[in-house]
Amino acid sequence: MSLTVFLSFLLFTGFVVIFTYRKVKRDQHHSKDGFFLGGRSLTGGLIASSLILTNLSATSFVGMSAQAYTNNMSVMGWEVASGVTLVIIALLLVPRYLKQGITTIPDFLESRYDMSVKKFVTLLFLCQYVINILPTTLYAGAVVLAEIFDIKDLLGITEFQSIALISATIGLLGFFYAIYGGLKAVVIADTINGIGLIIGGLMIPVFGLIALGHGSFSAGLDTLLSAAPEKLQSVGSEKDPLPFSTLFTGLLLVNLYYWGTDQSIVQRILGAKNLGAVDLCLNCERRR
Repeated sequence: MSLTVFLSFLLFTGFVVIFTYRKVKRDQHHSKDGFFLGGRSLTGGLIASSLILTNLSATSFVGMSAQAYTNNMSVMGWEVASGVTLVIIALLLVPRYLKQGITTIPDFLESRYDMSVKKFVTLLFLCQYVINILPTTLYAGAVVLAEIFDIKDLLGITEFQSIALISATIGLLGFFYAIYGGLKAVVIADTINGIGLIIGGLMIPVFGLIALGHGSFSAGLDTLLSAAPEKLQSVGSEKDPLPFSTLFTGLLLVNLYYWGTDQSIVQRILGAKNLGAVDLCLNCERRR
């Protein structure tokens, strides 16, 4: 493992921790809105940055990259089609959420239906996070970090132990800073990490093509275009994981659920100062 890589990781992580701490240490989170919604004071820029990082979790970053490598770039349809979804949500759902002043999606369902629906959906969401979302996200992130820092050889442990150790560390760190600072701490940290993620994400194909071209970016690009041009196909066939025919049918329904009712996404929007802040952040997401 390169010492430079390790020090860079520690310095950037330390900067995020210190900056976030200084920003939220004077805030009070005694109320429900203060803790869960950042006092409903989030601006459009913070919301947009946090949405980008929340959407580009380790699961999507690692999983979608693997799908693009295995098949082609048609997997980008998940993000391209979300622009249509965001317009629908901005016009129909978000104004209703903010008007009712809800804290969670189950709160909205309670006002729309009754308490039994709220309890059922709350249990469903919790099971989904515990069984499906959190394990895959922690595992994907742990696999990448274990490979980058060679934790297995560094500590003399098995691969399973290294992944378990990193997953537990990530989970505990996330738990403590979320509990201490509430949503505002999460959003501020997401904003800084999002900048690093965008820069790092853009560097991956650049360095990858340089390595493919044995030190030359243009030679690597020529190799990619001549050796595997099918990997750059963005229109999915029926055999691909995301066929083009599904973009405005089944995928639209999935995106409506994800962007419009998933608590990890909607919670950022619910913390907005006003509807104008939400419109600004959704415009940023559509342009992305």
